[in-house]
Amino acid sequence: MIGQLRSTVIDCPDPRALAGFYAELLGLPLVEENSDGDDWVVLGGSPGHQPRLAFQKALNLRAPAWPDPERPQQFHLDVTVDDIEAAEKAALALGARRLPGEGDGWRVYADPAGHPFCLCWD
Repeated sequence: MIGQLRSTVIDCPDPRALAGFYAELLGLPLVEENSDGDDWVVLGGSPGHQPRLAFQKALNLRAPAWPDPERPQQFHLDVTVDDIEAAEKAALALGARRLPGEGDGWRVYADPAGHPFCLCWD
């Protein structure tokens, strides 16, 4: 092993707003002492504690356009849920939107900044 995952970092135009979306979606706390105003916002724990998501301000971000290969997803999160219908309703209420694509045990959504993520169930 060369190192350990520190954070998954998501570029977005409004880090604090997108962090709020994922804090509600995943139940992760905002970590102000690891954040830097509205330009860098961290959810989760201190470095080395998982899961940890960071949101970084990116001006003029060209958001992904699932499933367009000209604007690929760049990254995505798989989120395990117990009840897909209840989870979808809650995610949409937070500002997610449904995207084309689903399979046996997963559906695709976009967060408020346009990044794809999947709600998954067994």
